Formats: sequence, C-alpha cells, structure tokens
Amino acid sequence: MKKVLLPIKVIAIGLLLSVAYLTLTDPTPKEFKVNKALFPYPAHYLELDNGARIHYVDEGKGPTLLLLHGNPTWSFLYRHIIDELTGEFRLIAPDYPGFGLSSAPQNYSFSAAEQARAISELVQKLDLQDTTIMVQDWGGPIGFDVALNNPKRIKGFVIGNTWAWPLERNGQKAFSTLMGGWPGQLMSWCCNGIVRFFISRGMLKTLKEDELAMYLAPFKDRSKRAQTHIFPAQLWDAKKFLANVSQNLHTLSDRPALLVWGKQDFAFQEPERSHFESIFQNHKTVLLENAGHFIQEDAPKEIASAIRSWFKINAGDIK
Repeated sequence: MKKVLLPIKVIAIGLLLSVAYLTLTDPTPKEFKVNKALFPYPAHYLELDNGARIHYVDEGKGPTLLLLHGNPTWSFLYRHIIDELTGEFRLIAPDYPGFGLSSAPQNYSFSAAEQARAISELVQKLDLQDTTIMVQDWGGPIGFDVALNNPKRIKGFVIGNTWAWPLERNGQKAFSTLMGGWPGQLMSWCCNGIVRFFISRGMLKTLKEDELAMYLAPFKDRSKRAQTHIFPAQLWDAKKFLANVSQNLHTLSDRPALLVWGKQDFAFQEPERSHFESIFQNHKTVLLENAGHFIQEDAPKEIASAIRSWFKINAGDIK
C-alpha cells in the first residue's frame, strides 16, 4: 500500500505547484461562441423529459453513425470525421448534458448512468434505426449501455480507445483517485485543469489556439466545471453501472465491430483492446500507429477510411 501512496503524494504535490501557476494563466475564453470556421454544422436541439436540452449535429444521408464523445470533450471532437464521411453516412454527434452546447437541469448528477439514459432517450426520440455507434473514452460504457437498452436499433460498433467494465489496472485506479478527488477538483476549478490535462496528454498533435479554445469554452464558468472531474471519479463510483454493462455485453457480441485503436494512448491500451476482440468475434482491428487517446483528432482520415472499407465488407450485416 505504501508503494502506491508515495507516488500519489508526489503527484499531488506536483499538481498543487502547477495549480498555483495555472490559476494565473487560465486561457479559457470568457464566452462560449462557436467558431463557425472550425465547426460549421447547424445546431439541432432536443428537449429531454428531465429538462435537459441536448445539442446534436445531424449531417449527411446514408447509414446512421451515432458518434459518442467522452470526457471532457464534446461533438467538436468529431468535426474532421464528420467532414470526411458526410457524403456517405448520416452522422449524429450529440453532446451529453453539461458538455458542449447541451445544458443540464438542476440537480443533474453527471453520472455515467444518467448520461447513458440521456443518449438512450435521444436515440428513441429521433427514432434511430439500423444504427452503428462509434464509442471512445466514456462513450464506450455509455454507448454499450444505450445498445443494451435499445438492442433492435443498434447494428454494430466502431470501438475506439475505451473500456466497458469495472477498473482493473492499478494505474487507472490511481488516476481516478487523483483526478476524481480533491486534486482534480482544484485543478478544474482554478484553471480548467482537467480539460487542459486531457488535451495535452491525450493527443499527439498540437492543437491550434482556436481549436484549444473550443475545448475549453464550454467550461468558461467555474461553477460549471464539476462534470469534468466527476467523470474521473465515476471510474470508481460507477462500479455498479460498469458491472452491469460488462455482465451483459455478451448479448451484443453477434454485432460486427470495427476497432480503431490508438497505439500511443496513455489510458487504454492492449489489455482493453484484446478484451473487446475476445467479445466481438466478428471484428476487424485497425491499429493507429500515430494516435493517442483522442484518435478523432490524431487520425481522422485513417478512421474514416477504415469505416468506409468495413461497411463495404459488412454490407450484409449493417444496413
């Protein structure tokens, strides 16, 4: 136990020192105004029964691809893939309540289970059929839960760097303890630190200043940054939700799956990829050599090409 606690204390001290500096240099825009040059897609909104207002992109015609983001991103993450595939697919990219352009009602917990219910309601209210879900980061557990609750609507999966079961590796547990605990809360409050950490560690590419601004801007108000550190805490706190997804994932194993996996990811690596490959027998794996955690930023063209090829091969399975 001491061997685990010592590094955590050292990291925590480092975080505190960083916070002191970052508080003075928080680059978060003072207002959230979408940069139409970077994200030109018309905004669509859907009112949920609990009062949440969901923003989503709905572009193109053809087979439906539902694109689910993770933490602390939003539909902006998929802009390059939407641009690549909009002539061949119907691409729907929602923002979870409290993320991007979506608003959450009062007393919303931002739990993984609650976010999954929100997307499930969106799928039902849009009456999506023959849908393939692309999942990455928290989009994995959320997307698979949506599929488990709407099995007749979901035909297949594009699986990025993600997982769908309770935490297994010590490094992931330590990460949850730090980023979901007081260090993460302080980083989030002072300087949008959770977003900045994920963006800096999760991409091999260097974002331009206006691109980084679009990731930071949804959390311009300090009072609306809690969701960014709640998701890391959910790695522990959502054990029941994750266990339920894991225990029932086998019921979806007959669906075709395309794995597009960033090899330079700091979070989800070969163990998670192999686990998915063992579950989905009808799978194809494309390794993205020069991609980190946010594969949508690092390798959008490779992902789009893989999706095109995979759909042609599985035309009989995916309508």
